[in-house]
Amino acid sequence: MTSLLTSAFIYLFAAVVAVPVSKRLGLGSVLGYLLAGVAIGPILGLVGQETERVQHVAEFGVVMMLFLIGLELDPKMLWALRTKLLGLGGLQVILSIGAIAGVAHLLNFSWEMSIAIGCVLAVSSTAIVLQTLGEKHLLNSPGGQSSFSVLLFQDIAIIPILAFLPMLASPELIDSLHSAEQHSDNLLDGVNNYVKTLITFSVIGSIIFGGYFLARPIFRYIAASRTREIFTAFALALVIGIAAMMSAIGLSPALGTFLAGVVLANSEYRHELESNLEPFKGLLLGLFFITVGADINFSLLFNDFTVILGITLLFILIKAIVLWGMGLIFRLDRLNRNLFALSLAPAGEFGFVLLSFSQQNGILPREITDKLLLAVAISMLLTPFLFIAYDKLIVPRASHQQQRENDTIEDQNDVLIIGHGRYGQIISGMLMSCGYKPTVIDYDATLVEGLSRFGLKTYFGDGSRYDLLETAGIAKAKLLVIALDDKEQAIQIAHFAHHFYPNLPIITRAYDRLHVYDLYRAGARNIVRETFDSAIRSGRLALEQLGMDKEKAKQIAEFYYHRDRHGLAEMASLYDPEISVFSNERMIARAKELEQETKSMMLTLLAGGKVDWQPGEENRSGE
Repeated sequence: MTSLLTSAFIYLFAAVVAVPVSKRLGLGSVLGYLLAGVAIGPILGLVGQETERVQHVAEFGVVMMLFLIGLELDPKMLWALRTKLLGLGGLQVILSIGAIAGVAHLLNFSWEMSIAIGCVLAVSSTAIVLQTLGEKHLLNSPGGQSSFSVLLFQDIAIIPILAFLPMLASPELIDSLHSAEQHSDNLLDGVNNYVKTLITFSVIGSIIFGGYFLARPIFRYIAASRTREIFTAFALALVIGIAAMMSAIGLSPALGTFLAGVVLANSEYRHELESNLEPFKGLLLGLFFITVGADINFSLLFNDFTVILGITLLFILIKAIVLWGMGLIFRLDRLNRNLFALSLAPAGEFGFVLLSFSQQNGILPREITDKLLLAVAISMLLTPFLFIAYDKLIVPRASHQQQRENDTIEDQNDVLIIGHGRYGQIISGMLMSCGYKPTVIDYDATLVEGLSRFGLKTYFGDGSRYDLLETAGIAKAKLLVIALDDKEQAIQIAHFAHHFYPNLPIITRAYDRLHVYDLYRAGARNIVRETFDSAIRSGRLALEQLGMDKEKAKQIAEFYYHRDRHGLAEMASLYDPEISVFSNERMIARAKELEQETKSMMLTLLAGGKVDWQPGEENRSGE
């Protein structure tokens, strides 16, 4: 018992230490789990022979993951993505497997092993790629959307791959596995093939029938008990039972649970199932990757480093060429084509799953899976660096090549608006509706060309360039509106305008309080936090929902609106960019005083009294 608890503590503690560090470094949680396994296994030697037994349990995390993937597959969403999903995704998987298998066969592997190697290396890392695309705000770009479609198809394709791989098994490897195991859990061993096929289809049919007709009444009965742990227990029992039933007839447990997930995808209990199983899936899947890391053969890595690095770079290059060609076929521009190829070229976490599956089912021998495991791990480690190369090398070069000359600004109007995105468009639209004709400048060529089709005149140019502002007539303008989402550029323009044209009114967009303070120091006074008004409205609605009279809620919201702006102006005057806001004692002290004053005044208003305070001129610096 003590050894079991000690091992559990080592595994969990290693994950708690390694995963947050890995995510902070931009490497993702999967590599964090792998590094945790490397630390407690090959490096420190804290775990040993029990790793294989732990891995058998942890592999259930993969089964749960595929069940949850099945739950996410809304048929309407799949139909909407059918072109990219089947076109891009299907083509990528087939071409990548074919290309890698062809090269492997040229290196004297059998066709069976070559195809298996292609299946292992063709898939990419959903966890790392989607996380990195999201952090870099690239997920909504054409390259990001194409990558998402391919990753979604890869997740679905794992099921047919798992079903297909056993057909590639080597009789010699299977015999050696059977002699080592000495017995089989397959209840259909020795059964006539016709009977075996009948039983197999009956089991799959029972899963579909049960999901459609039996699951809802059972879920309804359990939900009526209002006992959360019983619902969790049933969710676990459902997945475990299906996995056990599939294993008993020699089929992949993942196939059965994925099928059950798809059947239950439209169930009203889908979200409850997800929330109950997600923690178990995450923990077991993390444990699986730890055992993979603990099982890495470092002596093999050091002895055959050149070979393993060569394998890694070779399959990354093959996949990148395939992906780049597909981007060309599907008409992605050069920049998005490069993003698409670089993000998906490395292998992914499913590679570890397929390698483990291939070894256990006599498809690939241990000496090959060990080398491929290292190649997959190294390629995933390279993924963040490929994104860095994209940011630092490819994007600047593409920007330089595609740079468009600034438009010649013919008009010099009373109002100059810098930035015509979702924020600037509302301002320009309101002014034009009132008969004003603002000069609008934006640096997004696609947006400028698109808006021109709607009859909205927008000049292309970099609004932070002082010569462009002079050409646009800033010297004669009566108002400058800075509607950019780039914080530094907004500060730069505000500083220039205030320094050279101190009498020019400036209205500028701010991201948050700290941005307000910087803009205030730059000389801006009419500063609008982009989410402030909507937050005040939400607070007013919250008061109404809690039972406050609408008129009273409106009065309170309006008063708080002015008090917050007044406080923000005072904070801006005390702000020092050389000192952290949380270390500025003067700001902290004044903030506490203002909060207490505001609370006292609000309580007076709620009691029906009057407050002897009026917004001052400095209040204009807030909104």
